[in-house]
Amino acid sequence: MRQTQVLRPASLSARALWDDLARLVSYRDLFITMLQHRIRVRYRQSALGYIWAVLQPVMMVAIYSVVFALLARVPTGNTPYVVFAFSALVPWLYFSNGLLLATNGLVSNASLVLKVYFPRELLPLSYIGAAFVDFCIGCAVLALAMAIYGVRPHATLVWIFPLMGVATIFLIGTSLLCSAVEVKYRDVGLAMPFLIQLWLFATPVLYPLHAVPARLQPFYTLNPMVAVVDGFRSALVLGSPPDLQLLARAFWISVVLLVFSYAWFKRSEVTFADEI
Repeated sequence: MRQTQVLRPASLSARALWDDLARLVSYRDLFITMLQHRIRVRYRQSALGYIWAVLQPVMMVAIYSVVFALLARVPTGNTPYVVFAFSALVPWLYFSNGLLLATNGLVSNASLVLKVYFPRELLPLSYIGAAFVDFCIGCAVLALAMAIYGVRPHATLVWIFPLMGVATIFLIGTSLLCSAVEVKYRDVGLAMPFLIQLWLFATPVLYPLHAVPARLQPFYTLNPMVAVVDGFRSALVLGSPPDLQLLARAFWISVVLLVFSYAWFKRSEVTFADEI
């Protein structure tokens, strides 16, 4: 007899969310299958294939180096601007590409959502996993750039693991919220590329954090990616640990957002098939 899954509005209790997480873990094989599919098909019909994962950050760094290093002359101390910008662009691209793809994850897989039951959060999560693969490729290119410019990594690079943990928590929370809203309001997906561009300039990727006026920093640093990007660059290239106060603030903001977004996502899940 075929098993039937009845979807009802999720409870906002801690026990209900825990049960949802347990159900999500039980579908881990499906997540791996989806992730492998994302990785295989992402560049399948392109002539350059996986080289695009390398070209994207390289071309962006080349353009920004001309604008900000040669024309605007952004101060980077003794660090070559290419390495300065590249070391922040790698974690930023993980976040921005993951968010852009995951936001449209439900809508672009509407036929799958309509035909079979599975925890819907697997779709945006699979896109985030694919973005993480690109992040690993970007890290390899960054290591090559550091070797070319004679910039040695420091022992503080161990901080990149908790930093990327915070980035992933924030990315998942943001993606779940945006993908759920995108089902009802397609404007979110249309506006996302523009919003990500604005977010880039509101994050110290192309300039140092100390360039932001002190009076604006209490508001500016509410963006968790500020702590991630600045901390990643400091730990890997500059040889100093991240600002622990900024990192702690980013962590708690990300955790609160994730809990809220997951509860909202599960609450909205029952209407996805009707609205998608």
